[in-house]
Amino acid sequence: MKINTKLLLITVLFTFLSFSPASQPVFAETMEDAWKAALQSNHQIQASQRNTISSQLSLEAAKSARVPSLTLESGYTVLNNAPAAIISGAAIKDLPTGEDKYLSYKAMINMPVFTGGRISEGIFSAGSGLNSAKQDEIKTIFDIKMRVAEAYVSVLRSKHLVEVTDNNVASLSAHTRDVTHFYEQGMITKNDLLASQVALADARQRSIQAMNNLNLSYAAYNRLLGRPLDNSVVIDDLSAEPAILDLNDLTSRALSKRPELISLSEQSSALQHQAAGLRSAIWPQIAVSGGYSYTQNKYQMFEDVWSATIGLKWDIFDGGIARNNANAVLQKAEALNSIRSDTASVISLQVRQACLDIEETQKRIPVTRDALAQSEENLRVARDRYREGVGTNTEVLDAETLRSRSYSNYYNAVYDAVIAKIRLQFAIGEL
Repeated sequence: MKINTKLLLITVLFTFLSFSPASQPVFAETMEDAWKAALQSNHQIQASQRNTISSQLSLEAAKSARVPSLTLESGYTVLNNAPAAIISGAAIKDLPTGEDKYLSYKAMINMPVFTGGRISEGIFSAGSGLNSAKQDEIKTIFDIKMRVAEAYVSVLRSKHLVEVTDNNVASLSAHTRDVTHFYEQGMITKNDLLASQVALADARQRSIQAMNNLNLSYAAYNRLLGRPLDNSVVIDDLSAEPAILDLNDLTSRALSKRPELISLSEQSSALQHQAAGLRSAIWPQIAVSGGYSYTQNKYQMFEDVWSATIGLKWDIFDGGIARNNANAVLQKAEALNSIRSDTASVISLQVRQACLDIEETQKRIPVTRDALAQSEENLRVARDRYREGVGTNTEVLDAETLRSRSYSNYYNAVYDAVIAKIRLQFAIGEL
């Protein structure tokens, strides 16, 4: 019975530990996870979405201009004297025509019939403004994703550089112990010991700096994802995949997909429609209206009146106001077209630069990878020669420096290739 109780307690304890939060596996966050978290919490995205909603409401307001409008008015009037008419040659000198206190109200419906294109151009302009806002929102998303990607890669790069500096410290510590042992036995001079100690101190300093850079990269990454700056960061590693590049095709895709170019085109289109709307003021403006009005007046035969009106307004000559206002807006549209041309040139350069960076890093990776094994062998040979008394301390320190640099060069080449590919996706508008 005692054995069964003990087994039961062990089973319960094991089950508790198995399902406790501390024992749950920690899953590494991927780049897609980071993007999703950033887009859900970023304030710039929220502001951009608000701008899009604002443009949508402006479009709805522009469309409402072609819908009949209903106006209701009401009032109660008090006069110091009741209205009256003077009738000459009659027994009644003053004939009342109204009351000094009266209630009035009316309801009117107005609908434009012909505006010379003012309403339709306003709708087209608002529609282009909405399309521009949507593209600006996409651009904001791309910018945030690019910044998150750079922070993500910076964390990975910093983590591996910390590993490199830690290995450098461990290797130099082991070598310094050997040198100290040789010095204590009188086999070497004190200069070798001092040189090894200085190299170790320098390595420890670089290790401290690398750890500080890693902590800074953690904080920058957490800020972009809307998390506490000191939150723990566990992310999945990335590898540099080979890429086949067609510069002409990539440039063409970039010029057709980049949201900046589409937004500038839509802004220019909105200004052109706005200019056409201003120019429509030189055409006749025709509208129909109808309604019902009531004015309290016991002296009036009909207190309520129904009415229908066809109205025409035509500014024959306005001194060139409409024409000059329209031309001023068109100049702004032309300015945006010039900015778009310059932006297209910048984007083409970005695509070319990203392609060149990818090609460069793809060449650097195998070179730096081969150098890893060579640097390890070089360090091994230098240590063996030093222990056998045929090599110098300087050779070992130089070999250790080359080994550390080789690993740094390799990781930099890998993550330069990773970020170059992401920048290419950004450049062609497919991030």
